[in-house]
Amino acid sequence: MGFLQDAPRLAHPYRDDRVLNAWLGHVLPAGRLHAMRADLDALGDYAVMAWDRRGRTPRTEPVLTSWDAWGARVDRIALTPAWEEGPGLTTRHAVLASGHDVSPWARVEEFARVYLYHIASEFYCCPLAMTDGAATAIRASGNAALIDRALPHFLSRDASTFWLSGQWMTETPGGSDVGRTETIARQDAEGQWRLYGRKWFSSAVVGEAALALARPEGAGHGTSALALFYVETRDEHGAWRGITIDRLKKKLGTHELPTAEIHLDGLPATPVGPLDHGVRQIAPMLNVTRTWNAVCAVASMARAISLARDYATRRSAFGARLIDQPLHARTLADMQAEFEAAFSLTFFVAELLGRTERGEGAAHEGALLRLLTPLAKLWTAKVSIRIVSEALECFGGAGYIEDTGLPQLLRDAQVYAIWEGTTNVLSLDMLRAIGATGIAPLRQAIDGLLGADAPERGIIGSALDATEALLGDIVADRASLEASARGVAYTLARAMAAALLVRSAAWADATGDARPAAACRRFIARGLDRLALPENDEDILLATDAPPRPLGNKAAAGTMADAVTR
Repeated sequence: MGFLQDAPRLAHPYRDDRVLNAWLGHVLPAGRLHAMRADLDALGDYAVMAWDRRGRTPRTEPVLTSWDAWGARVDRIALTPAWEEGPGLTTRHAVLASGHDVSPWARVEEFARVYLYHIASEFYCCPLAMTDGAATAIRASGNAALIDRALPHFLSRDASTFWLSGQWMTETPGGSDVGRTETIARQDAEGQWRLYGRKWFSSAVVGEAALALARPEGAGHGTSALALFYVETRDEHGAWRGITIDRLKKKLGTHELPTAEIHLDGLPATPVGPLDHGVRQIAPMLNVTRTWNAVCAVASMARAISLARDYATRRSAFGARLIDQPLHARTLADMQAEFEAAFSLTFFVAELLGRTERGEGAAHEGALLRLLTPLAKLWTAKVSIRIVSEALECFGGAGYIEDTGLPQLLRDAQVYAIWEGTTNVLSLDMLRAIGATGIAPLRQAIDGLLGADAPERGIIGSALDATEALLGDIVADRASLEASARGVAYTLARAMAAALLVRSAAWADATGDARPAAACRRFIARGLDRLALPENDEDILLATDAPPRPLGNKAAAGTMADAVTR
């Protein structure tokens, strides 16, 4: 009984991430990349420390204390160490503030930081995403008083003045169907608006502020009658302002994130804009929060693959290391190819967001962003669940043992398909974008990515042609159109990701690095057209995809071993 298996060790998430470094090296000006390297390196160091700490110390969760020892209602929430460290990490390394720089590269620089910080943050990045969205919505509103009041706190680089913002939209009658909101806004005798009602899912209840939907008293029914309000959660003495925390949620994952059910009883509130069409006032934040979701999903894939890859060099079975066994090597190579595709699409959307926000995008890029944002969010969420699940299999029984920290990765990944719109909701959102422009902006972007002689042009073009043919056949049948939305979304996402992989392979070819080309071939060989899959769902792909190449020889195994190295 003397055998001890080496645990997987986490490679440095910045210094050892080939994909991230290659992308940043090609899309950022050298001076800007140099300026941010210290932050990226420090966030990578923190990620390694946090993973090591996770293995040494018992896992903790937030704890709600409703009453103090003397019977006073306090609703005090004790946070985990990572959450206590969150304000300092966020402000010191400009995780949030960097995204609001005046540069068109601001969003790329921000999301590179988010990618490195997210897993170590224990989903502190969730309220950071909401704070980013709130800052974006308030700025878009033009409300000068709120801009002056809130944005210096939301975008502070000093932990002592930094504020988090929640988004209080979800209520018991409906999640995405916010038109069923029951929260009421009333004006008191002094003209102060106050909110009354129950918010069922408040992920940043510990934040100092929030944006909340409510129906002004006397307004009509439906979504258009809702107003968007800004609230601050505590008074100058630190006491809750008309807020009672009913309980913290017990969730499948994201256990460290204190999600609460709350009652609002006279919470002072300020209208962000006009007292109607509040959902329309939220719209500017959606591109931001959905991109956060995609970046965090890609970060989960990167973490799972990094650990699985390292473990494959430490674990031997049947006389050989796992990395030297062809089937295991193929599994890792398939995972790496899907990850690189998801990463490429996500960070392209980050680039696009930064350019369009600064008014420097090409004429077609506004429509392209409107189409690609829901595609990136919904597709990376589904791929993340599948990749993380596959990674757990790479550890055998150890992947199912709580103490390893691995099951937590899978539980947490499930949330990406639910937050910021489910797969179905976002697929229908994509249909609305297509209804305005068709897929012409996507074709234009793909044409710009592919060289005139690119051999991949044919298969990518075929997937787009098939999509347009399907849409043309069923455009008059709304039920058929909506039922086909998932297949259309997956196909368009994969086609765009494939074009981006072709470009990455061309970049790497100049340096003699064959790994991006290998990932590109493997991804495309697994097919782009998802229109005819049963239930149009990516979740069955591992069972249906044909292997990209025969794998029964040492040369093929060697090629795959190369493909899975960072």
